[in-house]
Amino acid sequence: MHPINIRQICLFSMCPVMEQSVKAAAALQVIQKRSSPGVLLAYKSATQRLGASGFSVSTLSKAGLGILKLATTQLKQQEQKARVVRASSLGQAHPASVDKKSSLDQLAALVLHRNARLPPLANEPHAAKPQNCRRIVVLGAPRVGKTSILRRFLRDGFEERYEPTSEDFHRKLYQIRGETYQIDILDASGERSFPAKRRLSILTGDIFLLVFSLDDRSSFEEVRALHAEIVAAKAALHRSKQKACVPTVVCANKVDLPSEQRAVSRTEVLHALGNGCALFETSAKDSVNLEQVFEALARRGGLPLETGPSQHRKVSIRSYQALRAEGGSTAAACEAPCGALFPLARRPSFGTDLRLVLGPKASRKQSKALDKCQIQ
Repeated sequence: MHPINIRQICLFSMCPVMEQSVKAAAALQVIQKRSSPGVLLAYKSATQRLGASGFSVSTLSKAGLGILKLATTQLKQQEQKARVVRASSLGQAHPASVDKKSSLDQLAALVLHRNARLPPLANEPHAAKPQNCRRIVVLGAPRVGKTSILRRFLRDGFEERYEPTSEDFHRKLYQIRGETYQIDILDASGERSFPAKRRLSILTGDIFLLVFSLDDRSSFEEVRALHAEIVAAKAALHRSKQKACVPTVVCANKVDLPSEQRAVSRTEVLHALGNGCALFETSAKDSVNLEQVFEALARRGGLPLETGPSQHRKVSIRSYQALRAEGGSTAAACEAPCGALFPLARRPSFGTDLRLVLGPKASRKQSKALDKCQIQ
């Protein structure tokens, strides 16, 4: 077997097509030498940061991240040895320090050590006001197209390959008519087996997107149960005996399938969910009626229509920060709506969400009898 060039492997890991022999050999080295349970978890964060930096994250595979990690480690060792040899030949006690990092080292730092150098937006003076912040919670059965619809919302296209989603959290920031808006999107697919966790997601949600597949009746039954759970949870939260009015949009996805494969009719859905929900027959694959879905989410959530993916200009997070810094003095920056996906967003901790749900009640006197926990 031919020896593998480490720098070449690192470049191959970021290419859309990679020689199978090199990929297999490099993956074997990763498994044998640098296997780590945190590599797959780091991949999700790495792709978000790379996307914000201008790299094509769709071409960076999971195996590619492991190859990049192995390659940079070995390159550092080789460069360190070379510096020691050069320093010894010059009679120096210590190798000369290198001030300037190579582009490979900068990329490795970005991916492996989270060295994105992006200031936290929450601490900036122009952060979104609380009334301009919304959380969209996406719920539904597996394999119905939730992730594909979110990709369309985030302008990432469509992908045929299916990968189960445990939990996804995205944050998109907007500059619209001089105001800053923030939309948090929680794909709570992995909470089906954890009722308390799902209930907490429901209680902290402002807008709900329920998705089922037209060719799967069980997915529709799950959406009907989820809708009833959402209404009951919000009514209990506000201590109201009346039926709560919750901003909800329902997607009957996969309308591109032949009509004979349909297992649920539109009349049945409207009868089961009532008039309080906005119903759309969609196709994430062909992008059918998705613009109407995004518009309904904005209207029902009290957000500007410019938050729709086709109604604003998509910019990088650095360009967004620059535009927002100039927004107070530059009128042109305020006239053109723009939005950016924040690459370092993480779902708030359960403690933070609990405090958000309980509000001032969490600080009441201990002598007062506690009511039943709203998360149960």
